[in-house]
Amino acid sequence: MNYRVVPGLYGVGNPDSQASVLVTANYKMSFDGLRRALAGRSAWILALDTQGINVWCAAGKGTFGTDELVQRIESSNLAQIVSHRTIVLPQLGAPGVAAHLVKQRSGFRVVYGPIQADDLPRFLDSGLKATTEMRRKTFSLRERMTVIPVELVQALKKAPLIVPFIFLLGGLGGAENFWADGLRHALFGTFALLSAIVAGAVVTPLLLPWLPGRAFAVKGLIPAFAAALVVALVGLFVGPLHQSLPAIVAWMMIVIGLTAYLAMNFTGASTYTSLSGVKREMRWAVPFEVTVLAAGAILWLGSLFLA
Repeated sequence: MNYRVVPGLYGVGNPDSQASVLVTANYKMSFDGLRRALAGRSAWILALDTQGINVWCAAGKGTFGTDELVQRIESSNLAQIVSHRTIVLPQLGAPGVAAHLVKQRSGFRVVYGPIQADDLPRFLDSGLKATTEMRRKTFSLRERMTVIPVELVQALKKAPLIVPFIFLLGGLGGAENFWADGLRHALFGTFALLSAIVAGAVVTPLLLPWLPGRAFAVKGLIPAFAAALVVALVGLFVGPLHQSLPAIVAWMMIVIGLTAYLAMNFTGASTYTSLSGVKREMRWAVPFEVTVLAAGAILWLGSLFLA
């Protein structure tokens, strides 16, 4: 997640004083995507210091904003480098920028370009005119699949840290052999965690348009209950992974809480949410998820040591 370029002014091709100036974040994927879209052209790229965050998220956080844009125009001596006074900003950066204040403070007029960098050649060739399609942000199945690996990798990196504790506690609380009980609980716990990760980080974004509810935590509940049911069936009927009924209920709660949390992570990657809506959802969803997870963990410990 530390993937950034140094903020400042960059040249693509052989830009002169008449070349277009396009603004982006210093998140390297945003920067490289813009460079790729401008292949074969000459232009200036002004990279703002968004602390390595993409344009859309940085605009919501305020780092892709009016103050940073004006300061970067001044520090790069842009007024001395180009003869015109027009800069092109990505449309998704609009929530963080007050165009009229940029004009007042820097003298540069803000024009909002298309949402997708791939549309920039047509936008530039048409005299900075965007079509209706260029202004619409889609969130197709392919686009939803693109954001899955980020959350999947982050979740999978944390799971191996939890499994040794499950093994240790399962072995200590087991009624038979430490190693056998520890391995059984660790394998079942690993299966339950993977079920929650797949339900929250894979199934939920794939089925997002068809899942009921507006809040992402609510959308994640159907995959959550489905994953919890699978976990319960495995705990009841798969002999080597057999669990007591309290332990099964505990893991079902853990799976539901974790799935809902992972599903909620996609609010920042979707076209369905707003900043106020996300904040409103987090006020009730995070306490719910933490409560369910904590209750499940306590019930699982009780099933081991108090049975």
